[in-house]
Amino acid sequence: MTTDQPIIAQPSLAEKRKHLHQLLANSVREDELLLVAYSGGVDSAYLAWEAHHILGNRTLAVIADSPSLPRKELAAAIDFAEMHSIPLRIIQTSELQSEQYARNDSSRCFHCKDELFRVMQQFSQQLGATKTAYGRNRDDDSDFRPGQRAAEQHAVLSPLAMANLGKQDVRNLAQQMCLALWDKPASACLASRIEPGRTVTIETLRQVELAEEHLHHLGFRQVRVRHHGDVARVEIDRSELPQALSLEMLDRIASGIHACGFKHVALDANGYRSGSMNPIVPIEALLPSR
Repeated sequence: MTTDQPIIAQPSLAEKRKHLHQLLANSVREDELLLVAYSGGVDSAYLAWEAHHILGNRTLAVIADSPSLPRKELAAAIDFAEMHSIPLRIIQTSELQSEQYARNDSSRCFHCKDELFRVMQQFSQQLGATKTAYGRNRDDDSDFRPGQRAAEQHAVLSPLAMANLGKQDVRNLAQQMCLALWDKPASACLASRIEPGRTVTIETLRQVELAEEHLHHLGFRQVRVRHHGDVARVEIDRSELPQALSLEMLDRIASGIHACGFKHVALDANGYRSGSMNPIVPIEALLPSR
């Protein structure tokens, strides 16, 4: 004899957003300020927008500027904040000065986020802000995200994940709120394009940035240029790959990327894949213990 299992109703998108509002409203006291680690991506931009909507001037979006952030992304992030009157502060981070970051193993993202949250913590003490939040969503738990360990160690809040909002939920809500970046392609930091074990330098970051700018100018929207020393491995979203497969376009792709300092250009037949450069060494073996 079998018994029917009870069907547990999943919360609607509206209910998840209401929960997010409650979390934000309760995140800080009346005399406190909530800092939002803001990169200009969909998740952090939506979080900054909602935080401003709920908390008003008791929230501040903070963007970390460093050579790993493309100039185009910095400009777009500033434009979005200005468009929606979101208070914004730009701070400087120095992850490239860390040998642990520059050596580019599985712990790189941890050391990057550790630097970010350390600098934000110092900044918050100057402002009297006692809480920091960032744009982690529910789906990030299934991806390679060593930066989450740094967030935990610095007691950084993750309201989107706590409200059970996944990647598509955030995009859907951003679209409902008429935020123009709701369909913006994902954009990780430039260092994520450099093959594991190859030292991250200002020069390699700039090579990648210029190469990707070239592809965008050619009309490609979702791309990555993976840095393998003399070789640039170009990933273009599979929906856009047919546009690349003519001799004329291949010549244009190659000539522009050669001009960025790469000797060889390879077009990846698998297309764009998020995290295709993720190292295989277990992150637990490299991170400091809690």
